[in-house]
Amino acid sequence: MEKELTGLQVYKFGGASVKDAAAILNLKHIVETTAPGQPLLIVVSAMGKTTNALEEIFRLAYAGQAYESQVEHLKEFHWAAASALNQEHSATKASDAENLYNAVDEHFEELDQHLAAVNPRGDYDQQYDQIVSFGELLASRLVVFALSLHHQTTWLDCRPLIRTDRNWREGHVNWIITEAAIAKVVPPLLAAGPVVTQGFLGGTVKKATTTLGREGSDYSAAIFAYCLRAEAVTIWKDVAGLLNADPKLFADTVRYPEISYQETIEMAYYGASVIHPKTLKPLADRHILLRVKSFLDPAAEGTLIHDCQHPPLAPAFIRKGGQCLLSFESKDFAFISEENLEVIFGALAQARLKINLMQNSAISFSVCTDYAEARVQRLLALLQGQFRVQYNSELVLFTIKNYDQASIERLTAGRALLLEQRTRHTFQFLVRE
Repeated sequence: MEKELTGLQVYKFGGASVKDAAAILNLKHIVETTAPGQPLLIVVSAMGKTTNALEEIFRLAYAGQAYESQVEHLKEFHWAAASALNQEHSATKASDAENLYNAVDEHFEELDQHLAAVNPRGDYDQQYDQIVSFGELLASRLVVFALSLHHQTTWLDCRPLIRTDRNWREGHVNWIITEAAIAKVVPPLLAAGPVVTQGFLGGTVKKATTTLGREGSDYSAAIFAYCLRAEAVTIWKDVAGLLNADPKLFADTVRYPEISYQETIEMAYYGASVIHPKTLKPLADRHILLRVKSFLDPAAEGTLIHDCQHPPLAPAFIRKGGQCLLSFESKDFAFISEENLEVIFGALAQARLKINLMQNSAISFSVCTDYAEARVQRLLALLQGQFRVQYNSELVLFTIKNYDQASIERLTAGRALLLEQRTRHTFQFLVRE
């Protein structure tokens, strides 16, 4: 088994790299030209904006509103991509095309069943996971079909393998069970040819679908790489590598040719959009190389992330929208003590609000979190008896990693800062959207 997996590569393709038939054919070209003869596991996201569409469909179903036309539009979109892939290769066996169409139909039939069972009195997050998971299932079917034209390729349902708890929308992985399952099932499949599976998804012991957090397909690739002791993971993006800023938001971006696990973990934690925050730890634990490369220019160098030392890096600019500033004051004007903080942190954990920035004074404590109305309201309900709580939403958190004075002046010029914080290597500030 170990011999079969020598040099194992894990490729992860995001939504932009499988957005339509042309993109999937480009994926096929990348696989054939960059990993010939090597054992290869491919993790794919949903096509384009499919996850957003499924979120809207679920929102309508949960609210008791009509969603059928949106489902039909999504079905037509996937059917069109399947048809285009089939027409691209006239040598396709009729049976292969029929298998693809049947698989797409079966997924949509199952989606219809889940939507019909949506209960507005049921757990929102649990039902959410069952619906939005279909994007990855559908995309992986199309990718397998494209690759199977010239290679034996296996479609693998990741949900029975990546075992999680019932923490819906951000399942916690049971690593012992997951590693045992993946190590048993996957190596024989890889010996026969490329294996295509889904990102973002996991499953519970009772076979319910879970998701690993928005943009969690990177994490899925890391899970498989860790469990299979892969040589490297490559994340294929629409950018030249790991950049010091989002090129859609900042001009004159700089590519990091090489960067350490630690630096990348911190950038991901602060909200850098290239890599999911949980991706790095399992790779660093087993010294698995991570590459970020462009699917638009596969031959380009990209970025190598590994255990390394490097000179000081160019400042990284990270923008995180959709933020909320929550401020807590004790009702009796007592100091914000350790006991008070314990209560606040406990309530934040119960409401599943993650802290992106925090600051305290004598009688108040403020945190910046991602904004989610239902979770904020739950927090208020938990704390209203003990604290006065005020909050502002529609804020933006900027982080400058490895800052200098020029970089601070560049980002703060002309902005009214609601809150700012400076550490040895990081400068953060909060502003209105």
